[in-house]
Amino acid sequence: MRIGPFEVTPPVVLAPMAGITNVAFRKLCREQGAGVYVCEMVTTRGIVERNPKTLRMIAFDEDEHPRSLQVYGVDPNVVGRAVGMVADQGLADHIDINFGCPVPKVTRRGGGAALPWRHNLFGRIVRAAVDAAAPSGVPVTIKMRMGIDEDHLTYRQAGLIAQEAGVKAVALHARTAAQRYSGTAHWDAIADLVSVLDVPVLGNGDIWEADDALRMVAETGCAGVVVGRGCLGRPWLFADLAAAFGGSSHRVMPTLGEVAVVMRRHATLLVEWAATEIDPRGKISTEHHGCADFRKHVAWYLKGFPVGGELRRRLAMISSLAELDDLLGKLDPDVPFPESELGHPRGRTNSPGKVALPEGWLQDPANPDVPAGAELEHSGG
Repeated sequence: MRIGPFEVTPPVVLAPMAGITNVAFRKLCREQGAGVYVCEMVTTRGIVERNPKTLRMIAFDEDEHPRSLQVYGVDPNVVGRAVGMVADQGLADHIDINFGCPVPKVTRRGGGAALPWRHNLFGRIVRAAVDAAAPSGVPVTIKMRMGIDEDHLTYRQAGLIAQEAGVKAVALHARTAAQRYSGTAHWDAIADLVSVLDVPVLGNGDIWEADDALRMVAETGCAGVVVGRGCLGRPWLFADLAAAFGGSSHRVMPTLGEVAVVMRRHATLLVEWAATEIDPRGKISTEHHGCADFRKHVAWYLKGFPVGGELRRRLAMISSLAELDDLLGKLDPDVPFPESELGHPRGRTNSPGKVALPEGWLQDPANPDVPAGAELEHSGG
């Protein structure tokens, strides 16, 4: 698989996840296997206004290549200016545009998964990004959902518009915005999009194990896969994916002791990253901040293992690496990986629901105008 000038081997992309895919997590995953690891989504408005929080989020490790950044925006002019800044200043090697977020604060402004319905506005945004990135040779891709709901599907038209505008690849999360993270992904939509487009199509949705990725490629003909929730608490999934695409049946099945080593590594990387983010004169130590950021990962790492509730609770409240070491030492290192957890959803799950949209959004899909108040402030999504 290629994304512009970059060959992606194995054909695996880490999906950007807010609060998750920071420098530390991406490094942890890269230590397991190769691929493209996308930074947390940032708003184009935050880039243009040089918001300090946004600019801190556009951070990459020295050995990251390609440096992949996902942006969000609703105003073609702002998107074009932001992408131009990133490309001209060499802040990233690849830019992806988010058209898949189903979060109400995004869709009610006409952004994310709602935006492709306004196909002329969608086209203006994609063309602005591609044109701004072209002089620097930075490839632009998009990630989208099937549509707003089953009655308002957009992926075919949006894919063709994006291809015509010059994107180098299209990723499809095979759910509608109304599905959110519920139910099962409709892989047949990925196959349908593959049949329509000439540019590479990446499939996303329900890849919990490496064999799921192989099956998706076989069933849909997609050029590669995008992995999100499946790697939460399981960064070694990228080792499994590398093995699978390399023709090996080897899969990583770590004992609880081996998981503890990965947890310690993750926390250490977060502390190191926090040291570059926080004024050392501040009231909260960088170690405390990094450990606090790690807390949300504890339940994912321990999912399925026989670890008592009190120990889980204490691990999810750590404030220092020494405290983490003490608690990890209380785990039984010989407990085998819970194979019963294989193939099951991880991370957030919820019920389908009505998509929050701007008033009158569905009435005029050809409207090319930016809806009033559409731009999110600074970083978010």
